Amino acid sequence: MFSSKSKSKLMSCHPQLQRLFDEVVKTHDCTILEGHRDKKRQDDAYNAGLSKLKFPHSKHNRYPSMAVDVIPYPIDFADVPRIYEFGIFVCETAKRLGIKIRWGGDWDMDGDFKDQKFNDLVHFEIV
Repeated sequence: MFSSKSKSKLMSCHPQLQRLFDEVVKTHDCTILEGHRDKKRQDDAYNAGLSKLKFPHSKHNRYPSMAVDVIPYPIDFADVPRIYEFGIFVCETAKRLGIKIRWGGDWDMDGDFKDQKFNDLVHFEIV
């Protein structure tokens, strides 16, 4: 079950993302880091090198957001293998639910994680 803070962020997202992560959290505890992102937050993400897109071109900038950033809980950005396992689980769950997503750990969704030019392992978006 999500914390109230995570639930509030997820509520800013497209209903398909809400459905997906409501299913994911049943078996994998996770935290919603960000859903909808306003201009200031997008500018901050871009300037910090966390996004390749300027406002309003990110899927986070739409409302409802077509993208969400999610990490397994407890949060440990250094545990990269765990984040990959989580990303793969999310993709498998989306496929099972018939929700078309793209994951920032495999942008071209070809199963090859080594061909990425920009990794955003916590990012999931509606295709």
